[in-house]
Amino acid sequence: MPGGGVISSPADTMRVEAPVTFKAYLMCAFAAFGGIFFGYDSGYISGVLGMSYFIQQYENLDPATTPSDLFVIPASRKSLIVSILSAGTFFGALIAGDLADWFGRRTTIISGCGIFIIGVVLQTAASSLGLLVAGRLIAGFGIGFVSAIIVLYMSEIAPRKVRGAIVSGYQFCITIGLMLASCVDYGTQNRTDSGAYRIPIALQMLWAVILAIGLFLLPESPRYFIRKGQKEKARDVLARIRGQPADSEFVTLELDEIDANNQYELLHIPQGGYFATWFNCFRGSLWEPNSNLRRTILGTSLQMMQQWTGVNFVFYFGTTFFQQLGTIQDPFLLSMITTIVNVVSTPLSFYAIEKFGRRPLLLWGALGMVVCQFIVAIIGVTDGHNPKAISSMIAFICIYIFFFATTWGPGAWVVIGEIYPLPIRSRGVALSTSSNWLWNCIIAVITPYMVDSDKGNLGPKVFFLWGSLCTCAFIYTYFLIPETKGLTLEQVDKMMEETTPRTSAKWKPHSTFTAEIGLVDEKTTVGPTVTQQEV
Repeated sequence: MPGGGVISSPADTMRVEAPVTFKAYLMCAFAAFGGIFFGYDSGYISGVLGMSYFIQQYENLDPATTPSDLFVIPASRKSLIVSILSAGTFFGALIAGDLADWFGRRTTIISGCGIFIIGVVLQTAASSLGLLVAGRLIAGFGIGFVSAIIVLYMSEIAPRKVRGAIVSGYQFCITIGLMLASCVDYGTQNRTDSGAYRIPIALQMLWAVILAIGLFLLPESPRYFIRKGQKEKARDVLARIRGQPADSEFVTLELDEIDANNQYELLHIPQGGYFATWFNCFRGSLWEPNSNLRRTILGTSLQMMQQWTGVNFVFYFGTTFFQQLGTIQDPFLLSMITTIVNVVSTPLSFYAIEKFGRRPLLLWGALGMVVCQFIVAIIGVTDGHNPKAISSMIAFICIYIFFFATTWGPGAWVVIGEIYPLPIRSRGVALSTSSNWLWNCIIAVITPYMVDSDKGNLGPKVFFLWGSLCTCAFIYTYFLIPETKGLTLEQVDKMMEETTPRTSAKWKPHSTFTAEIGLVDEKTTVGPTVTQQEV
């Protein structure tokens, strides 16, 4: 076999793997840091929209003469300010898929940091709606670059044994960003100058600068170099990531399997121009378990379902929602508590996602959220003005956040990083991430109209909607989500060819792509080999 590695059986490929080094953990953990400014940017706006000085500045209202029920940001403006970021992120994520294939995963993420900083500068300088909206739109493009490609990058460099836990670290960093935003909002809410909202906005630049500088020190993904036909560069990078000599058996076996998988997929995916490569994401039939179309629909609908859980309603509009409940003395503090619950719950997924798998976590998480959301809605309808009832609602909202943070929060990101073959992986992950932001945008647009007292005035009854959608998520997971725990990205391809989602957990690797396309010598291959012509 090229490179000097020897395969005696497919099982050897499973056993012969470089040990997980501290260096690998450190690299992936730092890459996950990108989640902090994604989470922070999503979180700070909730508190800012409830700040007296911000309302006074942007609505030209005098708190001394304006009735408290009118001293608010109208639903239409609130909807625009929150949703425009998600709109920018939707388009940024789509564009990032191409850039990641052309220029590399790492370069695309660094570019996203630069675009994001420009948007934050505009937001910080803003004193009117127009410039604030423009800044959030531009910042959204930058977040789209980072959120789409950081998951792809981590999935491609992480060792398979801990890939789920490491990618979950991205969601953990998102929760840290949300918590930091709430803490900063809480600290500046009572300022009587523009620092009340400009300090929370400007602080975002720090997270982007740290990520961009750190990525200069990290290597490019070896799978990117394989896709570009630069196998020796891929070998050097893989050796660096795995902490092994470039000619070691560990590196050779893993590199040859990545290369073979890429060649195998290219044989099945017709090549062509720019539009043909995008069309490849939708090639095949819904009835083929391994078709690109089925994978793309799976990835995009999974991220849609994550948004349907309604958790961003709490993080985007939590402060103003708690203000509407009437008897809560400090809605800013309560919003901060919900983000803290989010942070302390998420690390449990690092263990659970590798111990129990992706599919069980998503199933039980959806069920737990359904129960909590319907309880909140029922209490809100039957006894919504009783202080003790409101306390119970808040408790179940926190339990609901716990279920999300330990299951659907990280689980959706982990699965979309695993299900796509290398030739379409960057575009597939980009499409899935853009779906997340599209539905994020839709929810941000419509929620104020549904909940605010001057519009639909649903109040706590909105949790009937979220509970119903989480029921859909439970059914969706049972029938459509495969189990990918413990497999390399290349083995996930083979598993999806040969199983259904409900039988996927029992599947075991029994062959290698290296053997199938004839990259190994016949004497070292167990089982039939398949030539390129036969494939």
